[in-house]
Amino acid sequence: MTPGPTPVPERVLTAMSGPIIHHRAPRFEAILADVREGLKYLYKTKKEVIIHASSGTGAMEAAVVNTLSPGDSVITVRGGKFGERWAEIAAAYGVNAVNIDVPWGQAVKPAQIEEALASHKDVKAVFIQASETSTGVGHPVKEIADIVRKKADTILVVDAISALGVIPLPVDEWGLDVVVAGSQKGLMLPPGLAFVSVSDKAWEFVSRSTLPKYYFNFKKEEKNLAKNQNAYTPAVSLIVGLREALAIVKEIGLEKLFDRFAVMADATRKGAVGMGLELFAPDSPSNSITAIKAPSDIAGGDIVKGLRTVYGITVAGGQDTLKGKIFRIAHMGWVDRFDIIMTLAAVEMTLKNLGFDVKLGSGVSVAEDILKNLE
Repeated sequence: MTPGPTPVPERVLTAMSGPIIHHRAPRFEAILADVREGLKYLYKTKKEVIIHASSGTGAMEAAVVNTLSPGDSVITVRGGKFGERWAEIAAAYGVNAVNIDVPWGQAVKPAQIEEALASHKDVKAVFIQASETSTGVGHPVKEIADIVRKKADTILVVDAISALGVIPLPVDEWGLDVVVAGSQKGLMLPPGLAFVSVSDKAWEFVSRSTLPKYYFNFKKEEKNLAKNQNAYTPAVSLIVGLREALAIVKEIGLEKLFDRFAVMADATRKGAVGMGLELFAPDSPSNSITAIKAPSDIAGGDIVKGLRTVYGITVAGGQDTLKGKIFRIAHMGWVDRFDIIMTLAAVEMTLKNLGFDVKLGSGVSVAEDILKNLE
């Protein structure tokens, strides 16, 4: 129940277990053709979605080096560990970051973006998380996109690594210029693939970009994808599995998927409150992951350890300044209602073992009532 890697469906594992395919053979080209169309469906875009063999951080770096030039200024929203990563990547490439520091556990206000753009008229890009994995916060992407769209020489770059396939992010409809994602979260695959959608507006930035790039090169990848090829040796088995995962997504349907995750997120949040715990991001929660405060007299790491060693359930702890203060339960990818119920039950028993005054079943019963009619 961690925010990645998430569980992989058996039929995806089965697809990946077949004999390896040469990546320049017609059989692989047919698979990649299916993947290209499946990614467009997932992203809700008519544009090509770039594929790299890397973690999601590789896609973040690719988004920077393919759209910007040395000395450019950008806005980064630092509301968690991964918001800080945008600023760190920018600094590594000589890009000037105007940082909007948001208290961890809170979402950025669209007005803050608007004010920063008004104060820094030369800003070339705004970098934001759709779901800040480290805090369980969902940022208002659509509202921010509405603001940035009015700026002819500014693009919006969205980290959707723990959001794609979990919450609505219709790229073309909302005018999202660059959206990055990874394979090991909502896409129900092992780690190793990264994805980037690029709008027409963003492609203009790509044509002007002078930052150094070789492997992470959007132009090379787009040219090769048009021939159902990758520019370099791809992660063949993962792409075979990706075709199957995208088929599952399409069979279920995106809207139904989004509804399912919303219900499971609601059950997790209300179940945690029902057993006497506090949410870390109660006002702007992500439907991908729930961050829960550890009781003041119990270390968050002890909760994580107890869940893993006693009950065989793995959740995530806090990162950086939140280490020991929160624990995080993911509800994305190949999970269902009984995963949520089982996890909440184990949390109750773990807390009881650690001396927290919790009535067993108090949170589980709340979640069961929410989940009982989930398809």
